[in-house]
This record gives sequence, structure tokens and C-alpha cells, in this order.
Amino acid sequence: MTEFAAVILAAGKGTRMKSDLHKVLHPIAGRSMLHHLMASVDELGPSKTVVIVGHGREQIEAAVAGRATTALQEPQLGTGHAVQQAQAALSGFSGDVIMLYGDVPFVRPATMRTMLERLHAEDAPASVVLAFRATDPGAYGRVIAGEGGTVARMVEFKDASAEERACDLCNSGMMAVRAEDLWSLLSRIGNDNAAGEYYLPDVVMTAAADGRKSAYVETDEAEVRGINSRAELAAAEAQWQDFKRTEAMDNGASLRAPETVFFSWDTELGRDVTVEQNVVFAPGVTVADGARIRAFSHLEGATVGEGCEVGPYARLRPGAVMEKGAKVGNFVEMKKAVLGEGAKANHLTYLGDAEVGPGANIGAGTITCNYDGYFKHKTVIGPRAFIGSNSALVAPVRIGADAIVAAGSAVTRDVGDGELRLVRAEQLVKPGWADRFHDAMKKKKAAQREKGG
Repeated sequence: MTEFAAVILAAGKGTRMKSDLHKVLHPIAGRSMLHHLMASVDELGPSKTVVIVGHGREQIEAAVAGRATTALQEPQLGTGHAVQQAQAALSGFSGDVIMLYGDVPFVRPATMRTMLERLHAEDAPASVVLAFRATDPGAYGRVIAGEGGTVARMVEFKDASAEERACDLCNSGMMAVRAEDLWSLLSRIGNDNAAGEYYLPDVVMTAAADGRKSAYVETDEAEVRGINSRAELAAAEAQWQDFKRTEAMDNGASLRAPETVFFSWDTELGRDVTVEQNVVFAPGVTVADGARIRAFSHLEGATVGEGCEVGPYARLRPGAVMEKGAKVGNFVEMKKAVLGEGAKANHLTYLGDAEVGPGANIGAGTITCNYDGYFKHKTVIGPRAFIGSNSALVAPVRIGADAIVAAGSAVTRDVGDGELRLVRAEQLVKPGWADRFHDAMKKKKAAQREKGG
């Protein structure tokens, strides 16, 4: 494949989203649709990526800083005019240019590669159009096919005849053109159409006027479906989740109720991982082989080691690390904490800014008090330590190896290796006091009833 550059159009208002956030920055599986597309482009190694901006330009410029160049389209006079704005950024570039849309995030690297390779086939087309068969062609522009995968003509729906509208081969709007041809062709397209705009597909007919044919590459409709509204965003999320669930199961994970499991774009599951129903993986989660994620758990920015068990009803927040064979149970929360190999926190526990050694056991109701209102502090629990139920470990504090903290303790000072730390008020025993109290209260209550009656 020859050297190429990508031009991504993202200058539109996106008014149907009814949002202060730019349309192409709305997330799918925890990553913006624009970044989904850019990641696919990056897999092919572009020489340069240019994002065309307009409305909400500041948001997009911040989002792509360091990854792409931006070019301003002002005013917006159509897709052909938008691509022209990249000419300065691509000055001196002599490779191929592929033109994409920021609100069409699921175009695969393989499809882009096919477009670029078709551009250099023996018949040397002037341009390559990405086409698809629409279930409901609606208002899509039409591709009228010629012989050998060539394009006889292209027509926008607004300008199409009844016969042309009957064609179901539709134009996705995405194209590939050699840079040496692109700017010349764009400079000659007109705006004599129903919208008075400069259409990018008119490149095809401009080349045809020079006696040069264009070609098309066909792909699935789902790959080129655009996102213009909240409902379409939700449909795209569902489409992506279905794909990811299937991929996870194909790679050796078991999903008990696939339709209730939600992944993020970077979720990684090992072999023989079991995921029960109603589990959410937010960004930044890796789960090693043989782990089990039980029902109603939420994981984000977490690393789950081999053979670990999480949940049910557990929450792993960013920085949570579970080493091999560790276990957290119901209503346990971890944040910026390491649970060592084989260590357990089975229920009702908060571990924040903590390091728990191998084989340690954290009793129910234990919390690490990591925040003093101004700063976070760390708790270190040694190997094989036993923390009794309902204990509060007030950081910074260190619990030694094999130490025991008695249930109900509030620990504010370090505990040495092998020590027992018991921090409770002395128990006071008064024999018969409860019986006398109950008798007195019953008599008092009876007296009130008599007086009231």
C-alpha cells in the first residue's frame, strides 16, 4: 500500500444531538466516535491526518491535539468545500488521500485498505467510492454502477430521477483519490444543485468529463452508518456491544447473559474468564485467564489477576489491582489498592489507597480511612494478616505480617509483625439490669394506658 493521508470531516453543527458537546465527541463504549475512527486510521499508519473543523472547533482541536492537524471550514459550503480546506495542510504531499466522516466511526481498517488498493489497480481509476446496499435507501446519494466495478455516474438524492432513486447501491460519501488528482478535481466542481453546495462525490463526474473512470468498493451498511441523533447513538452503542460480546466469546470467555454485559473499547478478557449477568466494564480493565466476574459488578481502570473472583455487587475503581487468586465479595469497593495473591475481602469492605499482602484476610465491614479532608494516606497490610470485622484502619498505618486486628478496632498506630491489636472500650457487665429495666418500662406503659382509658 502506498503512502496515504486521511482527511476526516467534522465541521457540522450536529443540531439533532441537542448537546453542548460536539457530535463527533459523543462516546461509544467509553471512547468518542471520532477517536474510534482515528484508531482505525492509525492501524494503517497514515503519513498525516487532517480533521476539518467548524462549529465547536475548540472542543475538537483539544480532543485531537498531538494526534492530528486541524483545518477550519468557515463557512460550511458542502463536503467538497470541506476537503479543500485540507489542501494547505497537505501541501507537498504526493500520496493517496482517503476522505472519511467523524460521525461514521465504524469503518474498518481492512475496508480503508481495500479502497486504497483499488485506487492502484490495473485500470487506475481516478477515484474510489465506498458504496453499500441500503435496506432503506431513503435520501442517500446513489451510485449507478458500470462494468467491472466502475461508476457510471453518481447522483445526490435531491437531484436524482425516479429511476435513479430506485437503485439501492448507495454512496457512503467516503472516497480515496490520489493527491495529484484531488485538488485539481475539487477546484472544478460546481454547486449547481438543489442545495447550492459543493459535493465531494462530484469529483467522480468531473473526472468522467476528462474521460477517466472511477471505481467503487462495496461494504456492509452497518459499517458506514452515520450517527446524527441520540437514538442513532444508542443504536451504534448496541451494535458495538453486540460485536464485542461475540468477539469475547469467540476468544474463550463465557458470558452467562451476554445482552446484560457492557464492555468498553479497551476491555481485555483472558481465556476461560466467566462473566455473570449485569456486569459493566468501564475503560481501562484487564481480566486475566480463569477469573470470574460475578453478577452486578462494576469495574473501571482495574487489573484482575489469574483465577481471581470479583463480586457479586463489587466495585473496582481506577488503580485497583487483584493479584493471582485474590477475592473480593459482595459490596466490596477498591480504589488505588492492591490485593495480594490469595488475599480476601469477602464482604462490606472499602480498600482505598492500600496495599494488602498475600494471603491476608479482611473481615466484613473493614474500611481504610484514607482521607483526612485534605490529603490521601496509605494503608499497608502485611502478608497473612487478619483484620477483624468492623475495623477502621486510619491511614497512614502499617499492619505487620501475621498480625491480628481484633473485630471492632479503630487502629491509628502501626501494628508489628505477629501482634494482636485490640482497640475497644472495656465491656461493663451489670447482672439483672436489663430485667429490672424491662419490668420498670412495662409498669410505666401500663400506667399510661390506665390513665388514658
